[in-house]
Amino acid sequence: MSWIYLLVAGCCEIGFALALKLMDGHRNVPWTITFYVCIVLSFACLQAAVKTIPIGTAYAVWTGIGGVGVTTAGMLYLGDPVTPVRIGLLVVIVAALVGLKLTTAVPH
Repeated sequence: MSWIYLLVAGCCEIGFALALKLMDGHRNVPWTITFYVCIVLSFACLQAAVKTIPIGTAYAVWTGIGGVGVTTAGMLYLGDPVTPVRIGLLVVIVAALVGLKLTTAVPH
């Protein structure tokens, strides 16, 4: 269950980072609300995950999910540059995250 919490936390991190860009200094109310809901959920789920996942692993995975997700969303929807090098580096990050998952034992 901890890995599910961590996945949800990472997805919420994507949400709050994108909302941060789109909330226009708190002037765009729906994106401002999205930002605060996502940030609270992200940290709540991260806190639940670190009860059994080592903090270093959890933090690396959380930021990795967020970084890959935001970078991908930026390339797909916000006009961020899409280059083979950027895509290759995202693949390396995902491979590292999978490696952390596979090498971290979580007690049941």
